[in-house]
Amino acid sequence: MPANRTASTYPLYLCAPVNALVEGLYEENISFTEVKRHGDFGLGTFDDLDGEMVMLGGKIYQITADGEAHEVSEELHTPFSVVTFFEPTFSTIFDEAMDYETFQKRLESLFPSPNLFYAIRVTGSFSHVRARSVPKQHNYRPLAEAAHEQHTFDFKDTEGCLVGFFTPVFMASLNVPGLHLHFLTNDRRRGGHLLSCRPEAVTVEVQVIHALELSLPMTRDYLTRDFSHDTTAALEKAEK
Repeated sequence: MPANRTASTYPLYLCAPVNALVEGLYEENISFTEVKRHGDFGLGTFDDLDGEMVMLGGKIYQITADGEAHEVSEELHTPFSVVTFFEPTFSTIFDEAMDYETFQKRLESLFPSPNLFYAIRVTGSFSHVRARSVPKQHNYRPLAEAAHEQHTFDFKDTEGCLVGFFTPVFMASLNVPGLHLHFLTNDRRRGGHLLSCRPEAVTVEVQVIHALELSLPMTRDYLTRDFSHDTTAALEKAEK
């Protein structure tokens, strides 16, 4: 790894493996008070899949099914969140307009290896952003089914921030593989799970992470569930 891209000493923290979410385990796992002991930057969801979560600068934002973002108390609970203490390893500027496919390729070309984790913050102007959120769900409903009820939002000529991570493909049972990003407007009033975007001029900050900390839920639902089957296809379907 190049000397100017030394990995962070902070691990990536997951409060539960993503396959539990895919299987429909949406009830409370731990509070955000506990999650914040492990990071000030990240994404996830809330009890009963009640919206998308963005954590930025230690503040927690809930993006509900109408696309509205609200700062919320850390006393709320989460069945799945991914966080770290954000200290960028390196940064660069994308100063030309590009489509989403080009943006993804440019972003991933910055990574020293596909076999590490990366925390990513992209800040600037976008000609278009498409995002989504999901209405509150009943426990046990598979994530792919819940995603059928997603509400999508289009933001045009907007300023905002993408927050998220890149996870190696071989970690698919623990975290969303590849790029997983959430969007939050600069005024912190709108956002969602990113589906696509067209950056115009953005600053890209990347944190190289080589360690993982995982908490396993101690709920009865989790302890008695069979996770032996492959949930990769279901997760991919739910994320699009």
